[in-house]
Amino acid sequence: MNDANSPESEVSGTLGRFLTLADTAEILNVSASQAYALVRSGELPAIKIGGHGHWRVERSVLESYIEAKYEEARRMSLWNQSEYASLPEYSFDANRRDQTRSSWT
Repeated sequence: MNDANSPESEVSGTLGRFLTLADTAEILNVSASQAYALVRSGELPAIKIGGHGHWRVERSVLESYIEAKYEEARRMSLWNQSEYASLPEYSFDANRRDQTRSSWT
């Protein structure tokens, strides 16, 4: 269990379950506009509360988001260290294929 004097219990005791975008930005060490962009893009799930529709981010969702970003960074690091990192990427463009196919007929 958390010690009453631990930094984690201090933060959760003062901020509560839902965070404002300003609180979220402070925790992520980004600007408020960057936090707003994360929410608006859907990358960071949030809800609108109240008549003016103020955004709120649930603390557990923010923690999950941070953990997912760490995992993403870890996987990218492993990929970049792998033997496959030097392989070129190929993509399939359906429009180009259709154009090519129609030019054959």
